[in-house]
Amino acid sequence: MIPSDFRSRLQRWFVFAAVLAAAFSVYLFEWARFCLDEDLFSYALIIPFVSAWLVWQMKSELKYEFTASGPAVLILGVIGAISFAAPLMTISGSEDAASISLSLRMLSFVALLAAGAVHLLGGQFIKQILFPTAFLVFMVPIPPAWVAGIETGLQHTSADVSGWFFSLIGASYLQSGLVFQLPNITIEVARECSGIRSTLVLFITSLIAGYLFLDKSWQRVVFCALVIPLGIARNGFRIVTIGWLCTEYGPEMIHSPIHHRGGPVFFAISLIPLFLLLFLFRRMNRPGRVDRASPDGKSVEAAGCPN
Repeated sequence: MIPSDFRSRLQRWFVFAAVLAAAFSVYLFEWARFCLDEDLFSYALIIPFVSAWLVWQMKSELKYEFTASGPAVLILGVIGAISFAAPLMTISGSEDAASISLSLRMLSFVALLAAGAVHLLGGQFIKQILFPTAFLVFMVPIPPAWVAGIETGLQHTSADVSGWFFSLIGASYLQSGLVFQLPNITIEVARECSGIRSTLVLFITSLIAGYLFLDKSWQRVVFCALVIPLGIARNGFRIVTIGWLCTEYGPEMIHSPIHHRGGPVFFAISLIPLFLLLFLFRRMNRPGRVDRASPDGKSVEAAGCPN
């Protein structure tokens, strides 16, 4: 049951969020259109709904008490103001100016939304929903320069891992950077083969799964950190699979569905070790022994719980 005084604070925050959304309506519309047009950022449209769902799942466990927010409101407000003003102080006309401007405006919106929540609901309450609140940052599109850098890194590491896989299966090949010369075909690890979208989606999925199912911080860090090498290994495995098919069945396999539409299959394969690690961590977190109080008030140990 939400106390009446805190319910009024919630109502004021909803009004604040509605007014802020109205003030940013032009940018939110541009953001929605951008996410629909760009496959890389299509996931961003569901981020606010996921955050709201995570908070809703916690509603019975939350303590609805207001406490002073401290400097967090000021910090978030400054971030929001600077992010909003930054596009006004930059030189427009560059190819990526519009995308950078949109990213900064969305960062401003998220920061101001969080600042309003901290101010109206209190710092202690926001600490309880810190992950869903921070998760909103994934609404912000990654700037083009960062995307290019990530893609380049994934390209080259995937090519290196592919070379290792080719050697592992005993294939005859000659590697020159991103280009592999096989017996009857030459393939190149292009930017489209970087797997940035599936890796990003897998990373976001691992964050949610770690938050929901793991209790220890180090397990969450390890679980999420595994996504990067897992994504690189998935790309390498996909490249080697296509190269092997072209060598064994002919170069026309480069145009086969496994190349052009096989992404979801390899993405599903990459989930297997991730879920195995999640299962292992969950097993580690199960209590093997619990303490019970004896009739005389002394603590006794019992292996497991009675049925």
